[in-house]
Parts: sequence; structure tokens; C-alpha cells
Amino acid sequence: MNHYPASIRNLIHHMARLPGIGEKTAERLSLHLLYAADKAVEELARSILEVKQKVRLCSRCFSLSDNELCSICSNPARDVAVVCVVEQPGDMVAIEKSGAFHGHYHILSGVLSPLSGVGPDDIRIRELLARAATGEVREVILATGTSVEGESTAAYIAGRLEALPVSVTRIAAGVPMGGDLKYVDQVTLKKAMESRRVVGSTHPR
Repeated sequence: MNHYPASIRNLIHHMARLPGIGEKTAERLSLHLLYAADKAVEELARSILEVKQKVRLCSRCFSLSDNELCSICSNPARDVAVVCVVEQPGDMVAIEKSGAFHGHYHILSGVLSPLSGVGPDDIRIRELLARAATGEVREVILATGTSVEGESTAAYIAGRLEALPVSVTRIAAGVPMGGDLKYVDQVTLKKAMESRRVVGSTHPR
């Protein structure tokens, strides 16, 4: 890379730090930007800065949003009484693409992992319990991944919800063991959502 000017080498270096971008891809992208129209490069730079400046966590579900409430939480057509619990925003996006769910979400921002020092206070379980205790929620769907950590997190949450007047269900067969929801195809994910099963005791509303 020493045959490039320092400014191009610097751009390649920063591009290569992005996930999934190797040095050759970083070089190709950097040269593309070099020869692209000024307007296109300026728009790209502005969009990156805008993401850093505007994106925040939704105050209700903790998904990514430009406003205090995300587009789902602020949509009056969504069923506020049904809350789907997922690990990360990417999992929510995967379920939305399947078209199988029309309620609200709750993003945990992780899973329980004692070996990594992640306990109940390190993810958004407390906020979920507070939402379930309001009386507004009828059903909580546990859609964490099927890894050991995902299953353990679902079981822990189900146990904590037993004392509250909500029905607790778990996404059903179709999601492979150890699978990450955002990598599961939409048809399989839709079927898993539609065939969810009750977890623990139920509390009719």
C-alpha cells in the first residue's frame, strides 16, 4: 500500500476496520470514493454523521430510533398488549420482515451469560418486568435465540413473569438450535412465530 499517497492509505486503513471488510475490499471502496462525484461523497459523509448525531434508543422498547419513540411504538395500529422480546435490534428487523407479528417489541440488548459476567442487571430485564406490570400487556413472546444463553435468558424471564398477569409464550420449532434469528429465513421465522408455545403458567386476562 506504500505506493498510495498517505491520505488514501489512511482511508483504506479506516475502511478495513469495518466488520467484514478486508484490505482488498477497503482498497476498492477507497478508490471508488476517490473517483466518485463530490456530491455523492458529501452525501455519504453527511449520512454517517447524521446517524451518529440523531440515532438513539427508543424510550419504550430500546430499539434504534431518530425520535423518543420508534416508528413501531408510535404506530397506533400496532397491538400494545403483545410484546415480543428479542436480543438485539437486528432480531426485531428479521421478525418484521417475516410479516408475522403486529405487536410491540422489547430489546434486551444482550443475553444472560454468567461466564462473560452478564447478569440480569446488565440487560433490560428490569424494564421488561416494569412494562408487564402496568396491566397493559396481555402476552409476552420470548423470541431470544436458541443458543444456550438465549434459552437460559428466556427461562429466566419466564420465571420472573410468572407472578404477573401475563401469558408467556416461546417461539416454536423451525428455528435451528443455536441459531441467530437475524440469519433465519423469513418463512421459517414466520412459522416459528405463528406456532409459539405457552411457557409456564398462564394468566387469563
